[in-house]
Amino acid sequence: MSIYCGIDWAERHHDVALVDDTGELLAKRHIPDDSAGYRLLLDLLAEYGDSEENPIPVAMETSRGLLVAVLRTGKREVFAINPMSAARYRDRLSASRKKSDSGDALVLANILRTDMHAHRPLPKDSDLARAISVLARAQQNATWNRQQTSNQLRSLLREFYPAALATFERWKNGLCRPEARELLKAAPTATLAARLTRTQLRAALKRAGRQRGIEAEAERLRQVFRGDWAHQPPLAEDALGKQMLALLVQLDAACTAADDLEVAVQEAFPQHPDAEIILSFPGLGVQLGARVLAEIGDDRHRFADARGMKAYAGSSPITRASGKKTSITRRWVKNDRLNHAGYLWAFATLRHSPGANGHYRGRRDAGDWHAAAERNLFNRMIGQLYHCLQHNKLFDEEAAFPTLLAAAA
Repeated sequence: MSIYCGIDWAERHHDVALVDDTGELLAKRHIPDDSAGYRLLLDLLAEYGDSEENPIPVAMETSRGLLVAVLRTGKREVFAINPMSAARYRDRLSASRKKSDSGDALVLANILRTDMHAHRPLPKDSDLARAISVLARAQQNATWNRQQTSNQLRSLLREFYPAALATFERWKNGLCRPEARELLKAAPTATLAARLTRTQLRAALKRAGRQRGIEAEAERLRQVFRGDWAHQPPLAEDALGKQMLALLVQLDAACTAADDLEVAVQEAFPQHPDAEIILSFPGLGVQLGARVLAEIGDDRHRFADARGMKAYAGSSPITRASGKKTSITRRWVKNDRLNHAGYLWAFATLRHSPGANGHYRGRRDAGDWHAAAERNLFNRMIGQLYHCLQHNKLFDEEAAFPTLLAAAA
């Protein structure tokens, strides 16, 4: 007799339900979210036959947290059920649309009992792959947060300090550069910026870490700051300056976090056995390669074939057919992080791979827009990545685009 477990998790407690092949409820528990509760859960599973040779599968509505980490020890399969799917199963079992935590745990257990073949368990990634996933996602979040804060600061400067935007416009990364942040600290308003001397400007550039061209840059900054600019009333300008300084503190923290996490990714990613294969692909560096590995993992049995990985990345099209109507569109349900990395990857590949560039140009000539052509290129590249990872091979330009390279020759 097979046993199935469903867990409805919450912040402070969890509801557990065990059912057998016939759907009969064998046991239910209400456990706290702490080590004592985890031991109660493991003891309950062992009481009903859970062992290393015959583990009881578990269904939950999350794939993260300490409870998931405890359950993933050994060979036990843990299924992360989408909450929307669980809601549809709940409607199937109860016409009155009633809902309770214990009832949701029973629904999750019955999902495994009836349709376990239709759901995929969490991948069995290595500990190093999970660590890289944490770091890569955190670095990506920090980068997005840095850009969002930078946009907010830029929008604020447009209201009262256009001289700063004109000064930093020629610099790469603009407001995120240390020189820009140091100058804004030294002169939070346009009035104060116009009073900065060459000595103060040189000192600010040196504090930011600049070592070359300081004299010429200080003179340029002085000329721009002392130009003819419109000003807010003095009191309003001072208030906006204080608001800008508060936002600048957030930008400093976001820049520091992004830089520190970037270093951590650079240290961890090359240690993974798949790093050499991933970095052999044109357009993939350490940071972007780490993001790709973070989303696909290193479990070779996670995807049945290349089509599964393409669908997971959202690069392959989806067909909707009903009666005489058929439409082929892009996927909306996908791994957004991997899809975002895919567009960056495809764009970078155009400059480093003649075959990829030829493929992209061919799609544009066929009528695809830029985004559609990039998505098609990403679809091809991730299929090749799947093949290389499965067969432990490095990327080969001639094998990847034989027709295009022959035509170009």
